[in-house]
Amino acid sequence: MTFRMIWVPAALAALVLSGCSSTPASPQVKALHQEVSQLNQQMRKLTSQASALEIQGQLNSQSTQGAWLLPQANTPVELQTQLGKLRLSLSHVEGEASGSRANLNIRATDDKPVPALSARVVWGEIDPASGKPLNADSLSQTITVPASLMPRSSVSVPLRLSGLAPGQLGYVRVHDVQAVTDASTVVPGQ
Repeated sequence: MTFRMIWVPAALAALVLSGCSSTPASPQVKALHQEVSQLNQQMRKLTSQASALEIQGQLNSQSTQGAWLLPQANTPVELQTQLGKLRLSLSHVEGEASGSRANLNIRATDDKPVPALSARVVWGEIDPASGKPLNADSLSQTITVPASLMPRSSVSVPLRLSGLAPGQLGYVRVHDVQAVTDASTVVPGQ
């Protein structure tokens, strides 16, 4: 008799619970699930950005020449050059058939003009375990800004970053910034 009394409430609870799971979710529950999913996606994106920002900061703090930009960090960096201080950032990182393309935004931050310049741009992957650049397969090109930058003005230089899709592109490094007296003497970007 005791067994029967325990079994009946347990069976009844199982029946009620199975009935709950087979009824369609209300619109409010569906909306809540969608909102939670969107919040999780935003949280993953912010976590990835924070991690990339930390790595970008470490790379730049250890660099005596040049600046490191990580596309996922989505944050500009400043580079002190012999020509003046430049603020660098990446934008519009998109895929294309041979890899990626992006814009390198260069802004003069000093109160004096920055002359026409050339710079070396290197790009490659980041080791996901250590956060360090994988330099073995890096690629590079020379870019030019043929006109002077007035104080607090900026220019956007299109980059073709072959060999790596946007999801693989771990870093872009800008270094060897030099004044150019005649832009035609500099080898154009590849």
